[in-house]
Amino acid sequence: MNLEQLRRAGVSDRRTRRLCGPGGPWRRLHPGVVLLRNTAPTRQQLLHAAVVHYGPGVVITGADALQAHGVKCPAEGDVSLLVPQHCRVVASEGARLARTARLPDPVEVDGLPFAPPARATLDLARSEPDPARVRQVLTMPLYWGLCDRQELLTELEEGSQRGTAVVRKVLRELDEGPIQAHGLAARVLDLVPLPPPSWDQTICDRRGRRLGEADAWWDELGLAWQYRCTPGPGGGFSHLALAATGIVLVRCTAGQLRQAPREVAQELARAYGEASRTPRPKVRAVPQTPIGDAA
Repeated sequence: MNLEQLRRAGVSDRRTRRLCGPGGPWRRLHPGVVLLRNTAPTRQQLLHAAVVHYGPGVVITGADALQAHGVKCPAEGDVSLLVPQHCRVVASEGARLARTARLPDPVEVDGLPFAPPARATLDLARSEPDPARVRQVLTMPLYWGLCDRQELLTELEEGSQRGTAVVRKVLRELDEGPIQAHGLAARVLDLVPLPPPSWDQTICDRRGRRLGEADAWWDELGLAWQYRCTPGPGGGFSHLALAATGIVLVRCTAGQLRQAPREVAQELARAYGEASRTPRPKVRAVPQTPIGDAA
């Protein structure tokens, strides 16, 4: 709540200062913005307080914006805000301001203005000094289907070029296909009550000879899921080698993950039941190099 609202409610500035003092029942979050309790504020309260303090026209970006768009992205530390270039406000404790001539049209979530996914992602990536962390950030919106690689490239070209060398290099090398397929597969699993699988496994026989790959693998049962299959004939014969061992195998394409997720989930549930009723095949799984870090 800001001071003007408190004044209209009959609370004087002097009384507000006393209530926000040491041991008082209220807490000051920003100059002129008060939390009407003295407990640690939630992240949502910090976001609302920042928007109230800096006024209309600011846009929340970075990790908080990605989280608002549904990405499992931890948001900690200062709140990142985009403000109009002509704005001369000074950042107070708990907020990081970026003045921009390209203020995006905000996406409103729960009454708060957030940057669109591509802009929020690049704002966060530019602030990361570690290339591995930059790659992780850039995979997030691809994994969750919020934008594609071209949208990120376009946003990168149109925005400030400062601090983009690492981001540009990682984006050039990023293969979005496997990342998007993995995100779609994770959402299919949300539709069915199965235990979590191990991802991206190479299946070998007892002598260590490679039999094939499983995009998802339930080791306790010997259940494999290949969801990056090529439509139509072809695509190799590794699925035949896997099935020959007694592995229960579910195969689908990335298009089926996108277009018929419930049908794929039902097939997984059926296969899980079948695998639980049959002896586990004598194979072992070896993790592959992960395709993305957004899970």
